[in-house]
Amino acid sequence: MSFAAEIRDLTYKFPHNDEPALKNIELELEWNTRTLIVGSNGAGKSTLLKLLSGKNLCLTGHIRVNGLDPFSPHSMQQNQVDECQITTYLGTEWCHMNIINRDIGVQELLDSIGFQSFRARGEALIDILDVDVRWRMHRLSDGQKRRVQLTMGLLRPWRLLLLDEVTVDLDVLARSRLLAFLRHETTVRRCSIVYATHIFDGLADWPDKVVHIRQGRIVRQLSYATDVKFDPAAPVQSVTTPTSSTNTVTLGYAKSLHPLAVNWLSNDESQQ
Repeated sequence: MSFAAEIRDLTYKFPHNDEPALKNIELELEWNTRTLIVGSNGAGKSTLLKLLSGKNLCLTGHIRVNGLDPFSPHSMQQNQVDECQITTYLGTEWCHMNIINRDIGVQELLDSIGFQSFRARGEALIDILDVDVRWRMHRLSDGQKRRVQLTMGLLRPWRLLLLDEVTVDLDVLARSRLLAFLRHETTVRRCSIVYATHIFDGLADWPDKVVHIRQGRIVRQLSYATDVKFDPAAPVQSVTTPTSSTNTVTLGYAKSLHPLAVNWLSNDESQQ
């Protein structure tokens, strides 16, 4: 069976660190799926995403993305020549790069990465993320810069999208539209998404798989369709954890203002 990503027996240590950042990782990500990575700060979420993206080299274990080692020269060459990149990694550090804070126009940035070759897709992203191509980068808020980053990063189609806390600066409306776009992508193209975040509003039925990482180990993997249940009679904050005979997690229905915030901001936008 072909997987979007496959990890076997992976243990990874940073140079000069005695304790592994990741330990005995086993993970299979099927095509056309969305995986949510849950874990505390320092649990290993970012390290895992960077290994999948080929940003870090691991000499132990087995990592394949689209059937290829993400750090191999062949994988890097295919990323450069194919219409679809094998991997796209988007993290929070982009907003702190020097060029992003200079007096440069958004249209100039988009043109520099091939906007004209993916014009229809780019215009759709501009609309979804409410980006004004006349913006000058040095005048933008962090949230506006994040919208530009996402427009640029998603401009070229990908096989595996790796999102590392990248929606942290988005308002609730932009985030809702982005999540809807990403869901659509995984239904119409051969692609998958791994999303590490601490913000869970609006994600109740978004992922296909939920993976819990603790101290560098995967301690639980849940299929949303079969392992996550909601009990309307249970208290809002209740969580019934799996037993030795089942992997099912049962949750109480949580009250959320997420739909109200989306409605208000949508109305705000229509009146501008």
